[in-house]
Formats: sequence, C-alpha cells, structure tokens
Amino acid sequence: MALLSNLNSCIRRKFLAEAITSVRFYCEPADNVGEEQKQIDPLKDRTKIIPTETSIKYMQSKAYEQSYGDKPVWALYRRNHKGGLAPRKTRKTCVRNGIISTGNPCPICRDEYLVLDHRNTKLLEQFISEHTGQVLDAFKTGLCQKKHKELLVAIERAWDQGNLTYDVPFREYDYSLYYKKENTQ
Repeated sequence: MALLSNLNSCIRRKFLAEAITSVRFYCEPADNVGEEQKQIDPLKDRTKIIPTETSIKYMQSKAYEQSYGDKPVWALYRRNHKGGLAPRKTRKTCVRNGIISTGNPCPICRDEYLVLDHRNTKLLEQFISEHTGQVLDAFKTGLCQKKHKELLVAIERAWDQGNLTYDVPFREYDYSLYYKKENTQ
C-alpha cells in the first residue's frame, strides 16, 4: 500500500511539473516582439575601452584640472550608506554588464577616462600614502572592491617595473631630549 501511494505521488509530481512548464511555455507574454531594445544612457555606458595613453593625456589636461584641482580624485568623493556609520567594506563593483549599476559610483568608475594601469603613475601616486608609502585602504578612498584590486595590481606592476618608487620621508630627531643630562661637578 505504501509503495502504491509513493508511486502515485511521484506520478502526480511529474505530471504537475510537466503541466507547469507547458503552461509557462504557452502563457509567457511576448514583450520583446516588435520592440526595440532599451537604449543605454551614454553617461553610464562603460563598454568602450579607453587606451592608457588617452588617460595619461587626460590627467595632464585642463578638464582634469577643472574637475579635481590639485586634490586626489578620491578626496571629494563621499559614499552613500544607511545609518550613521559607514560599512567597513565598500561595494563589490559599480559596473555590471558594462553599465554603471549604482547612483553613486566610486571615483574610478564614475570617470571613464581614469584608467588604472602601471604606466599611469600620476593616478597611482594619489592612492599611495605620502607618510608610509603604503597603498591607501578602499574604505578611505571609496573605491569599489573590484577597482581596488585592479589598483593593487597596477601599483605592484609599477613598483616591479620601476615606473613608481616609494620614498618615505626621512625625519631628523633630536635624541638629546630623551637622554638624561649628567651633572658635571
């Protein structure tokens, strides 16, 4: 009896599954028939590949100077988030399927002419701390995780190839302030 009920339930499930798929097949509306695909906003389109040489020229142009001044590209960026404290991690990526998918993309994703490459040293230097010579954290710069990884790779390549050097400033200390003065009598 139990074997028969199990067989009946299996047959019912198979029949229902076939019926549901056939209903989906016949009842799906034809939304795309005769309709053109949606136009992509050219400001959000990131499928166009910008050469590194163009990015280097852009970094020296008046348009870049007018946009960022003498500050780093990440200095004026402010992340959007819920609540009073920002999350420790930034978003995974700002660009999905070649289109900016967020209203407030990171500083590199928002400007298509900023290309992370080991030859673009003027851009890479902005993400290195002048005090320690280390790469700044994504939390401080606001870069998405994908662009931060690209940044790390580009900086490592620039260091390896000698395009970028990191010089930690040398500070002179007056150690006489820390020694006890001997009484001479």
